[in-house]
Amino acid sequence: MTETTRHIIDIIRSIPPSKAASYRDVALAAGLPNGARQVARILHSMSKTQKLPWHRIIRADGHIALPVESGGDLQAALLKAEGVKVSKTLRIDMAQYSFFRPGKKINL
Repeated sequence: MTETTRHIIDIIRSIPPSKAASYRDVALAAGLPNGARQVARILHSMSKTQKLPWHRIIRADGHIALPVESGGDLQAALLKAEGVKVSKTLRIDMAQYSFFRPGKKINL
């Protein structure tokens, strides 16, 4: 596992229950301005083995990226269980639930 991968995993693990982050926000926090796809690959390949809170990572527009039939319904249910309001269109209000705020420092 590379140092960058470990750093991304640490950032994902730092997101507390009832908060969410976008793939882009995680990538930016890791110092990878074009790394959103890398975050998605790490989540896809390591969520189970690393026990990552994968359900807290969503698209930058607040929508769950997974189709309903491919895990989007599970992701919505997991977020709702943490107190996050998810709309019928599988969108959350990032202004309310985003872990990353402008100027916020993440201490890992």
